[in-house]
Amino acid sequence: MVLRFATHQGRAQLVVGEGTHLVDLEQVSNGLFSSDPMQSFARWAELREFAKTITAVGEPFDPLTLDAPSPRPAQLFGIGLNYRSHATETGAPIPTSPLTFTKFASAINSPYGDIPIKHSTVDWEVELVVVISTGGRDISVASAWDHIAGVCVGQDISDRALQMATQPPQFNLGKSRQGYAPFGPWITDSAHLANRDALRVTCLLNSQEVQNSTTDDLIFPVDYLVSYLSGIVELSAGDVIYTGTPSGVGAARTPPQFLSSGDILISAIEGVCSITNLCI
Repeated sequence: MVLRFATHQGRAQLVVGEGTHLVDLEQVSNGLFSSDPMQSFARWAELREFAKTITAVGEPFDPLTLDAPSPRPAQLFGIGLNYRSHATETGAPIPTSPLTFTKFASAINSPYGDIPIKHSTVDWEVELVVVISTGGRDISVASAWDHIAGVCVGQDISDRALQMATQPPQFNLGKSRQGYAPFGPWITDSAHLANRDALRVTCLLNSQEVQNSTTDDLIFPVDYLVSYLSGIVELSAGDVIYTGTPSGVGAARTPPQFLSSGDILISAIEGVCSITNLCI
């Protein structure tokens, strides 16, 4: 079976069937694996093999009750201007090295969580999110995917006024208000991604498509990002990387368009899954 890893009510789960049922990992493994989702990532290779043996039907669940699949990452990175199309629409030059920032962990939201809109310049950014399995330093580009548990869908929600309140811009705070980091709904094992370097990424705002691209437009692809970051900091199991957004964000539109209470965002990656967030 395809390994799809989720967190439900704080416990590690495997997603079975058509994404409609969950199997509690600690229970089905008779304690071989912990109920703590953060302990699964460092043992991802073992978990991949164990998942092949699962025959349980599982229990149906309400997607609204899922937590972020890596709920307590030691580090949560974001990469700015990482699609050629997005750099072009903003008028910025193509970066020569990854424009890296952090989204603070207090911004983590569940995949179907509501996003509070308390300011008038809140923007959307659909992203491919990767979660680290075995971490380390100085990971080579060639081996980078071996250090990735899998991928999921994320929204890098951004308060543009706060982001641009200082010069140079302050990305970290502008992208870290409450609820600004929804991702999930589960992690799809990277070993099962046939086109992992050319995944289609889309975003609908109130049923209207606002973003549509593929990850082969990334300036710095996933394997490069993992290698680059690990050359500076030590990556840890469960770390989360938002890899960048394609063109179509609200701030780059004429006139600019921002999120309001009542808006619904549906963010998807073809072959992975989608998340839905209501703005409140």
